[in-house]
Amino acid sequence: MSKLSPDKLLLFEKVLILKSLAIFRESPETILSELAPLMQEEEFEKGAKLFSEGDIGDCMFVIYKGEVKIHKGSTTLAVLKEKEVFGELSLLDSETRSASATANTDCFLFKIDQEPFYELVETRPEVAKGFIKILCQRLRAQNEKAVAANR
Repeated sequence: MSKLSPDKLLLFEKVLILKSLAIFRESPETILSELAPLMQEEEFEKGAKLFSEGDIGDCMFVIYKGEVKIHKGSTTLAVLKEKEVFGELSLLDSETRSASATANTDCFLFKIDQEPFYELVETRPEVAKGFIKILCQRLRAQNEKAVAANR
């Protein structure tokens, strides 16, 4: 284990991490306890490419420790930190990634794959509602950014 990774997080600790994320804040702990086992622990060194623009997306990531840069070529779109998620669109569809993700620092992430997530959403629509809410917020923020840039 590296200095970043916790010694195997317990289920309830993963539930608390999920509950702290905006995307799952409205989901009851009972539902999050079904999602928590889907969280795979992944470590990346600073500078590691997590995925590239154009790759087929089939998972989402939660940042537990570290920073991740989301970028198109050399243009940085966002620098995400602990308790933020990225790649969430890939849980809803299998389209290509719209940007690249690179570890800005050494990172410890949780990865959630699309297929088990779909199975959970079929029985727990509240999870989908949380997703839709956060995606709408991000779209509104992008729209405001675009309007401000055109002024």
